Amino acid sequence: MKNLFKLLFLSIVLTIVTNCSSTKTKSQEKTILKPDFASDEEVYVPHLKSERKTFFKGTPAEDKWVDSVYFEMPFNERVGQLFMVAAYSNKDTIHFNALDKLIKNYKIGGLIFFQGGPVRQARLTNRFQSHAKIPLFIGNDAEWGLSMRLDSTYRFPWNMTLGAIKDLKLIEKVGVQMGKESKRMGIQFNFAPVLDINTNPLNPIIGNRSFGEDKKNVTDRAIALMNGVQSQGVFSTGKHFPGHGDTATDSHHTLPTVSFSKERIENVELYPYKRMFDEGLESVMVAHLNVPSLEPRENYPTSISYAVVTDLLQKELGFEGLIFTDALNMKGAANFKKPGDIDLEAFLAGNDILLFPENVPVAVDKITDAYQCGIISEDRLAQSVKKILHYKYKAGLNKYHPIDTKNLINDINPIANTSLQYELFENAITVLKNKHDILPIKDLEQKIAYVKLGDDTNTTFVSTIKKYTDVTEVTADNIDTLNVRLQKFDWVIVGFHKSDKAWKKHDFTETELTWLNEIAKNNKVILDVFAKPYSLLPVKSFDDIESVVITYQNGDVAQEVSAELLFGAIEAKGKLPVSINDFFHVNDGLTTENLHRLGFSTPENVGMSSDKLAGIEVLAKKAIDGKMAPGMQVLVARKGKVIYQKAFGYHTYDNILKVKNTDIYDIASVSKMVGTLPNVMQQYDKGKLNLDTKLGDMVHQFKESDKKDIPFKDFMSHYARLQPWIPFYKETLDSLKMPMDKYYKKVMTDGFTKQVAQDLFIRDDYQDTIMAKIVNSKLLDKKEYKYSDFTFIILKKYLEHTTGEKLDALAASHFFKPLGMSNTLYNPLQKFDINTIPPTEIDNYFRHSVIQGYVHDMEAAMEGGVGGHAGLFSNSMDLAKMMQLYLNKGAYGNRTYFSPQTFDTFNTCYFCAEGNRRGLGFDKPQLGKEGPTCGCVSMSSFGHTGFTGTMAWADPESEIIFIFLSNRTFPDSTAPNKLSKENIREDIQKVIQEAILRQ
Repeated sequence: MKNLFKLLFLSIVLTIVTNCSSTKTKSQEKTILKPDFASDEEVYVPHLKSERKTFFKGTPAEDKWVDSVYFEMPFNERVGQLFMVAAYSNKDTIHFNALDKLIKNYKIGGLIFFQGGPVRQARLTNRFQSHAKIPLFIGNDAEWGLSMRLDSTYRFPWNMTLGAIKDLKLIEKVGVQMGKESKRMGIQFNFAPVLDINTNPLNPIIGNRSFGEDKKNVTDRAIALMNGVQSQGVFSTGKHFPGHGDTATDSHHTLPTVSFSKERIENVELYPYKRMFDEGLESVMVAHLNVPSLEPRENYPTSISYAVVTDLLQKELGFEGLIFTDALNMKGAANFKKPGDIDLEAFLAGNDILLFPENVPVAVDKITDAYQCGIISEDRLAQSVKKILHYKYKAGLNKYHPIDTKNLINDINPIANTSLQYELFENAITVLKNKHDILPIKDLEQKIAYVKLGDDTNTTFVSTIKKYTDVTEVTADNIDTLNVRLQKFDWVIVGFHKSDKAWKKHDFTETELTWLNEIAKNNKVILDVFAKPYSLLPVKSFDDIESVVITYQNGDVAQEVSAELLFGAIEAKGKLPVSINDFFHVNDGLTTENLHRLGFSTPENVGMSSDKLAGIEVLAKKAIDGKMAPGMQVLVARKGKVIYQKAFGYHTYDNILKVKNTDIYDIASVSKMVGTLPNVMQQYDKGKLNLDTKLGDMVHQFKESDKKDIPFKDFMSHYARLQPWIPFYKETLDSLKMPMDKYYKKVMTDGFTKQVAQDLFIRDDYQDTIMAKIVNSKLLDKKEYKYSDFTFIILKKYLEHTTGEKLDALAASHFFKPLGMSNTLYNPLQKFDINTIPPTEIDNYFRHSVIQGYVHDMEAAMEGGVGGHAGLFSNSMDLAKMMQLYLNKGAYGNRTYFSPQTFDTFNTCYFCAEGNRRGLGFDKPQLGKEGPTCGCVSMSSFGHTGFTGTMAWADPESEIIFIFLSNRTFPDSTAPNKLSKENIREDIQKVIQEAILRQ
């Protein structure tokens, strides 16, 4: 009966603790289910010890060194080796001096570093090592890299995120990087990986630190991580033995209970340890747990249990590596015995290293007394101390070298980390629901809203989804107002953003759960969760949510990659590492289609060098400092990934408005290739044009002219003897060079609806006059390459007559909208604020105003801002989409716009033998020394430049896209073109080519 009351009391206490550890309501908690392991019958049969792998094989030299050192050590030095003391590089000299004293007087064997910074820690390590007679072990909790404890270091994903990744080679790469960084920091022990199988969704301390709830998945990933770490000569420490994954309390604050039978623990909790021992795990950390089935004494911590540490871990499981206690200052142990007593009990239990002792002098005295009383034998002491010395030899501490702090920060933060981070999230992000295959979002002409839930940053996610199409951020003070504002949208992306810090809560608030429910009832919703999967536990139903995506974390790379997945730049690969009640189960994860839209990554992931590309910034600065342009955008993409996108300088030389990547520039003649040419290619693809089509058959005004027989191939190659340009605007000015009233009005009126500039409208029929002047213009005497705007002015006329649509509408409906080029348009002031558009000129010869938001080209302005040869405004990201479509030979976003054969036809130089480099509408690399490129791209490359200081170029052989946008014409377009004379665009292109990493 007494036992019955005890069990009842314990269950009540456990229930209270569980309730206190969660912010969920009782109604929510009813839905939270633990995974069922009753059917998990897989039993692992360990290898013979002789068959176990080892990363650090012993040698006779090692044995000799250990024996000689041990023999020379006095008793107090041997005892000192058992202690690994806590060190903080962010504390003061009092702390540092205390550690000096412990090292000098008590000959402690190691330090475990906690909070601080890498350079400070390295300097302290050197200092402390200089005081040590036998070099110290340096340990660090680096479960997701050094950043778990140190500032200015790289943070890899949590284990829960890695648990979603199926490609174990990627996880091994994480281990390799962690090992390299630990090695560089003079660290011998990384207290990772966590081997806890998180079978309790409400576990307050493990959670994200676990690879998941499935024992095989956890073990596979732990082995991969360990292999990487130990391949670099750093020891991995599996923790928290025998298993902290199904606890309801935190051993930092109390003693958690694991109430399973030994059979269950053998089958589940010990499974990873058995396999890891066979795979070469070098050390284990023992947790502070109450496990009645393993230790019969009531509430007796496993960390000081002989039955657990010696009988189970060493004898039954045959582990021969180093054994650490968990930190002895944790309340799970410290509440049980006083400092000194707890250390002695831990050593008697069979631990080798006593981690984070609270009082070393007292502990040394206790162990000394026990030794003198015969409680601790010489053999027992030698067993641990010699094992410690063996590992110091394996770590190279027999030949210790101080840490070189030069370039330390750069060395532990290599670009390889970020490159790997992209790969990790590309493989981790998990799609759990995808009703009607709505993901990826295919139709970019739909109206899409974004609503933020959660209290952390969302900047990168929002800016990235807006790179794919127009997305409107919608907010409101109450849910009713919000739903009214959402009514006009086809889709609502709900992003749940929580802190990317492991110890922060990731729960939905009650208000957020209500809002999510109401939004989903009234809208088609894509829910993207930038938090641990367990945050979904209180969601009572997913019926009204069309798509559920788990991104796991809220860092910049995670946000960017998640946006890629939503819009089809990558496919979904991740598998859920834990269960979410009965809704989603471990290993759930849908695949989605890769639409091959442009994505984002690092240069190294596409075979290029970040260091080399840094040269772009030098050239941009040179241009700005030299007054060649007040500002610019530069973008580089390769193999379908944008790897460099930066904005430099200001809109004008007064340095008020900084250039942003989202600003839009007048792209001048690049308009030919972006707005007009793709529509002409569609007509060719439909068979309405061929290489021999005569100009007179294309545009009826030319039927009776001397230009009627110009063939399409010559016409498009600037090989048709057309005049290069006529200053049409001059005939509309009076003697004072002011716009004449017969041609212009200051306000829009009937017959004067085409806007040329602010407060200036030209008569609607003047474009007929322009076309007549072109028709009647004199052909050049000699047939040779001569660049002419007439070609594309005429093509506009052809397209509008053939399709029945105006060019601006045609380009938007056929290309810009379906491609997601939502920042590309003619007459941008109809949509965008003027402060997002850098000005191109202070015009004192025609329009007599600052030209900002109106096309710079005079003829295009006289056509109301829509010219076949000029008029488009765009930014670097939008232009990259069009160039990628060309690289894909007419396809983008799983849609074909024209055939590969048509692209090849237009990207051919038909008159190279005659000295004409041009393709059909495309510019091509120079045939001699001078031309539009660096002279270092392939002859199959193509692109165009623009008068305002723009360039868009693509190379099929290297798969590189280069975009350069500027307003070099500001403030005076008639000034010498220093940007061109100094070859800034060409030199940047050369830097890009030189950044290709040769295999």
